[in-house]
Amino acid sequence: MHPCFKPLFEIPNSVCSMPCQMGFRRASRQGEAPCCFDCVPCSEEEISDPKDSTECFPCPAEQMPSDRRDSCIPKPIEYLSYQEPLGIVLTTVSLLCSLLSLCIVVVFIKHNQTPIVKANNLLLSYMLLLALVLCFACPLMFIGQPRSLNCLLRQVTFGIAFALCVSCILAKTVTVIMAFRATKPDSPLQKWFGFKVPYCITATCSLIQLLICICWLILSPPSQQLNFQYSIKRILNECNDGSTWAFWLMLGYMSFLASVTLVVAFLARKLPDSFNEAKMITFSMLVFVSVWVSFVPAYLSTRGALMVSVEIFAILASSFGLLSCIFFPKCYIILLRPDVNTKEHIMGRRKVNKEKKRGING
Repeated sequence: MHPCFKPLFEIPNSVCSMPCQMGFRRASRQGEAPCCFDCVPCSEEEISDPKDSTECFPCPAEQMPSDRRDSCIPKPIEYLSYQEPLGIVLTTVSLLCSLLSLCIVVVFIKHNQTPIVKANNLLLSYMLLLALVLCFACPLMFIGQPRSLNCLLRQVTFGIAFALCVSCILAKTVTVIMAFRATKPDSPLQKWFGFKVPYCITATCSLIQLLICICWLILSPPSQQLNFQYSIKRILNECNDGSTWAFWLMLGYMSFLASVTLVVAFLARKLPDSFNEAKMITFSMLVFVSVWVSFVPAYLSTRGALMVSVEIFAILASSFGLLSCIFFPKCYIILLRPDVNTKEHIMGRRKVNKEKKRGING
């Protein structure tokens, strides 16, 4: 008997299959009558609205299928929020490290006449500390809902702040070298050793990064965008960097400055001083370079809010490496070991004794 016909004592049906519910579509059975079909669930990206539908339909880009695949619902928007645990932790660390840097500024101002503070260009130390405050504050521009203004400024601010940091460290390292070399009789460095040289280095190196960022903002500025292709279940609210080449050029220049500073500090680490700042700068730049070398593969292998978190972690870790290696030993001596915060200890007893003898003989 043909499956589309039933005995007279039964209630007749025009089909041999029950109607498909919403979220399913008809799929004809091969080799059987047209009235016989299977109900196949729609794919994860599609719905079927009416009952007994023969086709499934995709949702608009800003919507996704419900769990039953019978209607479209709005996609949640994803970004690194201040309310989620990771955002709270990163915000707290950023604020605490900024406050710690400001506290070190206060300590240096209060003890600005002590030898340990005056040992290597006090004004450069203040500039470096304030640049570190700005670096620690940069992650606050990465957390929260991306908007046009913070998308435009956050990478640029980060690049300029770190260029200023590394430029100050390079200038401090050069100052250490010149301070020792210029003390030799008839040294050609004596005419260069003065107030202007370290600030020229800082200004020139920072200005190059500033010009890179200005060209970036003029030619292909970053902007806020909604990424609908990120996931079928979420919309990613992110910042489009505009020019990928400009972003990597900014990082490349910062890496170049850090490498030059590391090499110069490494060469100056054995200068004869009881408190040679070049040693601390070498350690700080090793930490700095290690963090950013690790950052590149981690950044390229992540997406969405996790990518932003990776960049924030690199900013905080490298900034804390600079702060701890350069300034923590000084603060330890200033606050806990004032007995060694003397000219004899900083310059070395032999050098001070020679200076006293020269004064007596003169």
